[in-house]
Amino acid sequence: MKQPPAGQQKIRTGADYIDSLRDRELTIYLMGEKVQDPVEHPVIRPSINAVAETYDLAVREPELASVVSPFTGERVSRFLHVSMSTDDMVMQNKMQRKLGQNTGTCFQRCVGMDAFNSLYSVTFEMDEAHGSSYHSKLKDFLTKMHEHNYVVGGAMTDVKGDRSLAPHQQADPDMFVHITKRTDEGVYVSGAKAHQTGCINSHWMLIMPTMRLKEADRDYAIIGAVPVDAKGITYIYGRQSCDSRSMEGGNIDTGNHEYGGQEAMVVFEDVFIPHDLVFMDGEYEFASMLVERFTTYHRRSYVCKSGVGDVLIGAAASIAEMNGVDKASHIKDKLVEMTHLNETIYATGIASSYQGHATKSGCYLCDDMLANVCKHHVTKMPYEIGRLAQDLGGGLVATMPSEKDLNHPEIGALVKKYLQGKAEYSTEDRMRILRLIENMTLGRNAVGYLTESMHGAGSPQAQRIQIGRAMQLEYKKRLAKVLAGVEARDEAVTELTGYFGRVFELV
Repeated sequence: MKQPPAGQQKIRTGADYIDSLRDRELTIYLMGEKVQDPVEHPVIRPSINAVAETYDLAVREPELASVVSPFTGERVSRFLHVSMSTDDMVMQNKMQRKLGQNTGTCFQRCVGMDAFNSLYSVTFEMDEAHGSSYHSKLKDFLTKMHEHNYVVGGAMTDVKGDRSLAPHQQADPDMFVHITKRTDEGVYVSGAKAHQTGCINSHWMLIMPTMRLKEADRDYAIIGAVPVDAKGITYIYGRQSCDSRSMEGGNIDTGNHEYGGQEAMVVFEDVFIPHDLVFMDGEYEFASMLVERFTTYHRRSYVCKSGVGDVLIGAAASIAEMNGVDKASHIKDKLVEMTHLNETIYATGIASSYQGHATKSGCYLCDDMLANVCKHHVTKMPYEIGRLAQDLGGGLVATMPSEKDLNHPEIGALVKKYLQGKAEYSTEDRMRILRLIENMTLGRNAVGYLTESMHGAGSPQAQRIQIGRAMQLEYKKRLAKVLAGVEARDEAVTELTGYFGRVFELV
């Protein structure tokens, strides 16, 4: 793992972060070609810029995006912090919305943050059950991450193969990441993780199981930390709609020239993890606890989409103004609807944080029901917000001539003339806003705002299952029966723990 430049204690600014990514030996393939310099690659660089903004925001607004480390006593990114209060969780959400506003895309650090928080309590409870030392090893690893202020990604989603079969039943055992060999020094793992957000832009990855496991799946119950440049790792970069526009030159047609997201498939071929970086080794019965706690944090983290939604609402309002229709009542009503949907996402996510409760380890876990409701909203509402943005943008969102046409010596004047809107706005500015709407609803950043909103942190049915488990039907039936006179009030005393993180009694 490459260390920070000489004389630099830790990464502080976005520029420091970008420098920390240079000259690493990574095996990356993009569009069938091996990438020699990911930092300067035009497809990859916008995603690096988005992560860099997480550092620069911490410099500009330290109370929002950084914390004083309990391990080093110095300020580190809030993305490395384990929440020890509901205030900590709420500040995570506020930071996430602000970064969505600043970048208009995925800034790639939430998985790592939510992995740390879930592992903190799970390792504590594994040690309690087995007398192991995973929790202290995790804190040692956290200390190291804080010392350098690194980016840590999480790797949970296995490729899964035949979904009807358990990991140990797969014809190819590599369909789930698993231990291939154990030695006195550590373990070796093979397999692949799919859809890995920001993996190439991280310094370290936390490998985690992706589902509930049984005793026969013991070798798949592995949690470990690996540097992203570890021997045996290959990255296959995921295509995104319109991503090749960034290789054409210019900065209009990309829509969001500065910032973008990143997903890749990560292939592990006998990658070594030393024992001091292993935080689960065979404790299969704790895999479901980890997955459930991680998804609770991570589904609540989708408040970031409200920040991205703020940008899209702003673009829709801007194009309406440039078209000269911003005073029309139906235009205003559509903007109100977009805002209503966007704030609903934010409200359920931040409510989940406010309703959090302490775990045995001392760290706080957000409310499971509200976290799942937040994420379920996210699988639907950004699509309607996007539809309304396209409605307000008009057909040019999909049919507009290119930047090269605009700048062409012969036809450029025609483009400027016939794509002119309201007189006080230039044709170029109108085209830029239209391209931004395209970028967020059809193009590169639609990956993060729409498709990833659907499937990230579990596809919609996963949330419905959790909501079904936590909906407290027996309690609600008793409420109705007491008020209807079917049951006496003193017979309906029960506990409600799901919604508010504390016990209520009907008395």
